[in-house]
Amino acid sequence: MTGRRARAIRAIVAKDVRVAFASKAVLVPFIVVPVLFTVGLPLLFALMAPAAADQGGDLVRQLGELSPTLLASVEGLDDPQKVVVLGLVYLLAPLLLVVPLMFASVLAADSFAGEKERKTLEALIYSPVSDRDLLSAKMLSAWLPAVTLGLGAFALYCLTANIAAWPVMGRVFLPTWMWVVLALWVMPAAAAVGLGATVLVSARVSTFQEAYQLGGVVVLPVVALVVAQAVGVIYLSVWLVAGLGLVLWLAAAALLWAGARRFRRAEMIARL
Repeated sequence: MTGRRARAIRAIVAKDVRVAFASKAVLVPFIVVPVLFTVGLPLLFALMAPAAADQGGDLVRQLGELSPTLLASVEGLDDPQKVVVLGLVYLLAPLLLVVPLMFASVLAADSFAGEKERKTLEALIYSPVSDRDLLSAKMLSAWLPAVTLGLGAFALYCLTANIAAWPVMGRVFLPTWMWVVLALWVMPAAAAVGLGATVLVSARVSTFQEAYQLGGVVVLPVVALVVAQAVGVIYLSVWLVAGLGLVLWLAAAALLWAGARRFRRAEMIARL
């Protein structure tokens, strides 16, 4: 890549990020959702663990009947500690994928469909930048902040969980190796999936809300993952999480490839 192309891409990325964070539709969820997932949920779960000690044994036995491997992972812990580990390490883990998924979708929707609403797309598509570089810049302006936010959410979740659960656990228990793989391998892939889905639909819609709502459908598999783990259908391990990341990267590649094929500047000009 030449210096001129790189500078053009950086300029578009910087402009898109600046414009996105000036929008309340982007900024408010950017603050509220990560705080809820990374501070509210772990704090609530950790504080409720001692009170749930009497019911903890029944809960663990019920989960053990569905997933003996999951029960073995908390062997040797008392009931409040089992509730904390099962909840904070396993049950809530997939929910962190919502953060990069959601915000890649929000930023991509704002970057593509939002330009149409603001009537600023025309100047951009007439700029002396190739279709590929323009698309690359648009993708990076959504993916990089989403991944950064996801990693920040991971660090904040671990910090909150360790501090809030210290009276119960008496030690640092997060991150585990499974969480490290989740943060460094799966989260960026989840952001890419959210980005790819939104890019695919953004070229065919006219408003930010339409693009975001259609692209946001990709959050549903994450919810299904939480439910599947809660009822004991699956048990998140390092290898399962690594495999999940591979599936997400392949899905992201397919979505981005399909979105790139639909991204044609001439068609966008015709729809202005």
